Amino acid sequence: MKRLLPLLALSAMATHAAELPLWELGLGAGVLNLPHYRGSDQSHTWLLPVPYVVYRGHIFKADREGARAVLYESNRLNFDLSVSASAPTRSDDNVARRGMADLPPTFEVGPNLNYTLARDTHWKLDLRAPVRAAVTLQSHPRTIGWTATPNINLDLRDLGGWHLGLQAALLYADRRYNAHFYEVAPADALPDRPAYAARGGFGGGQLIAATSRRFGNTWAGAFVKYDTLNGAVFADSPLVRQRHHWSFGVAFSWVFAASKQTVPSAD
Repeated sequence: MKRLLPLLALSAMATHAAELPLWELGLGAGVLNLPHYRGSDQSHTWLLPVPYVVYRGHIFKADREGARAVLYESNRLNFDLSVSASAPTRSDDNVARRGMADLPPTFEVGPNLNYTLARDTHWKLDLRAPVRAAVTLQSHPRTIGWTATPNINLDLRDLGGWHLGLQAALLYADRRYNAHFYEVAPADALPDRPAYAARGGFGGGQLIAATSRRFGNTWAGAFVKYDTLNGAVFADSPLVRQRHHWSFGVAFSWVFAASKQTVPSAD
């Protein structure tokens, strides 16, 4: 459910050119199959418009590594601001949450430290440590704590024209964040849903594979994600009905505009 925009809506051009446009714009459509929330035994399939946005500025960037503001950059160490998001859930559509308040969509932003462990011409292995504050997207937004997602990311380039990203991540969050998704107040308790007080800490792990390619003015991308809640501090919440889940998404966009100004390729 996390990092949907970076995985589908934002991607870099697959090309060998030494100079690339400063920005590119496109629009398409995608299909996402996601659990209602991590730990839910119900899922939802979304058909969504997919904006293709690439910006290769010195500070602000939007490419296959996501949308971010680069604050410091060297040969091996990068420090930037990154974002993430999650989808909404209507409790009327979820058996475990019946009668409870809906889960609004969330937006997360915060610092991200990237260290390149190894690299070659067509691959790069990074250690990343994003820490983000989370806020709900609704008429009266509220902060719901913070998350940390340390991960190892392998970026494989130019595999017959395809780019492939592989990521293994551990998830952590504070008590407020976990309470937002997994706490059951006494007023919401039922015989099969006892009251539950969430606490902060380890939230399980994720494995993600994402691929993309440009075919002229057409971009194609896809991802698959395996999610496990084994060992999560909230795994015994009555709202957790499933500790393992697969999700996926595919998208296509037509790139209809690009700047005349070019910048050197990061590849």
